[in-house]
Amino acid sequence: MTAVEQMFCFQCEQAANGKGCTRLGVCGKDAEVAALQDELMEAAKGIALYADGAAKLGARDRAIDVFVVQALFTTLTNVNFDPQRVQEFVSQAQTVTAKAKAMYEKAAKAAGQTPQEMKVWQPENGEPIILRRRKAQGDDITSLQELLTYGLKGMAAYADHAQILGQEDPAVYAYFHHALALLARGEASAADLTAEALKCGEVNIRVMELLDAANTGAYGHPEPTKVRITPVAGKCIVVSGHDLKDLHDLLVQTQGKGINVYTHGEMLPCLAYPALKKFKHLVGNYGGAWQDQAKEFDAFPGSILMTTNCIQKPRDTYKARIFTSGVVAWPGVTHIAAKADGSKDFTPVIQAALAQPGFAADEPEKTIMVGFARNAVLSVAGAVIDAVKAGKIRHFFLVGGCDGAKPGRNYYTEFAQAVPEDCVILTLACGKFRFNKLPFGDIGGIPRLLDVGQCNDSYSAVVIAQALAKAFGVGVNDLPLSLVLSWYEQKACVILLSLLSLGIKNIRLGPTLPAFVTPNVLKVLVDNFNIMPTTTAQNDLAAILK
Repeated sequence: MTAVEQMFCFQCEQAANGKGCTRLGVCGKDAEVAALQDELMEAAKGIALYADGAAKLGARDRAIDVFVVQALFTTLTNVNFDPQRVQEFVSQAQTVTAKAKAMYEKAAKAAGQTPQEMKVWQPENGEPIILRRRKAQGDDITSLQELLTYGLKGMAAYADHAQILGQEDPAVYAYFHHALALLARGEASAADLTAEALKCGEVNIRVMELLDAANTGAYGHPEPTKVRITPVAGKCIVVSGHDLKDLHDLLVQTQGKGINVYTHGEMLPCLAYPALKKFKHLVGNYGGAWQDQAKEFDAFPGSILMTTNCIQKPRDTYKARIFTSGVVAWPGVTHIAAKADGSKDFTPVIQAALAQPGFAADEPEKTIMVGFARNAVLSVAGAVIDAVKAGKIRHFFLVGGCDGAKPGRNYYTEFAQAVPEDCVILTLACGKFRFNKLPFGDIGGIPRLLDVGQCNDSYSAVVIAQALAKAFGVGVNDLPLSLVLSWYEQKACVILLSLLSLGIKNIRLGPTLPAFVTPNVLKVLVDNFNIMPTTTAQNDLAAILK
């Protein structure tokens, strides 16, 4: 292996030089972690070969299902940077493989069949796995394999959140095994892989439906809520990531302790859930999107809890007071592990908060509105439809997605600011922090900026679009609705696949196109769905409204 081939990763938007990270990930992932994550992915494919074979014979094991999903999730961008933790997954994968093999062989024999030998990947030294596959299978096949792989990784994140709150579907687990087994065999054609990527998007709609049911079932439907975005005096904890249950359990454990709790990043929408906002010490949101966390956490005078993905390398100034949970990890950072019953003891987070000074005084109050998920928007759908028919609302724009640190993302701020005053902006995920504190006003009492929620709440946006299309008696592509999306990691990939699986066209995607998508694969997407790269805010807006 040459000096420039210590690793290879191009799964996120910030891939070095627009091609791929070869020495150290832009995210902070080093070559050791990259190799272990590659090994874990290949091990998951091996497990899936047996689990898929068993499923076709009517056998399954929930523990195997959940492990495969968590294995995929732990390889997502900005999740697990700790080689020891990833190695634990790799070691566990060997045990799970043996268990899956035994399950398959037992099911085959029970069905009167001779068990097939599965070609399970074995680790070997040499250049990174993706580069080896490129040489063996060509750039386009590898590109489509990675598109499907990243879709599965993104879907795994949503599936893991849902199962933590008790929402699962055996058919979804079976699909994970089927798709991973397809990748493991390495025999699928370009057409088959393209179809499978769209199927992944279709299944992900079901997964997002499960997650929506999990969140709303546990904490109620989000309500339009005014959220404070300036600190108040007192001891404090800030919670970042995406996990609603972690936030809820921390709120329960901090009651009566004189500690204020703030959300950060994608946790902002949590303040609109009835069962979460009832806690009086959940006082507001602190900071913005994930890429600003080093500066923001450095200045935060309390402790920090990172749930799920979006962690960056912690500065030494706050490394002792940041904690991780779930699959997220960073070397040297204290991890709050789940107990056998799934509960977590956040005592270390609480003690660290009490040891910090907290905010000395209240800052002048500033607020923003959140909570415009599907239930809230559809409850006023009549007024929205009337406003459209009366010509008061000309167009809807969904401007959202992942934020990131690379230049070019000011486009989304400029676009939102340039949207005419007779148009409504729907937004979700952390991309909204580019503009969600700006004043947009309203149209006849309907806010011009509607925050639908987390990237995890993309299901809400789909339901809203489908409901409007039904109300107007047209297809989604015929609505006065345009999608202008920003992407960063694999959850954005699977959301895009979900939209394409619904036949949605004319999506503008930026700030750059994925490095893992070859020109030939891009041409297929353009020819079939008219996907367009973003250009300038003014040019794109003029083209849409022309």
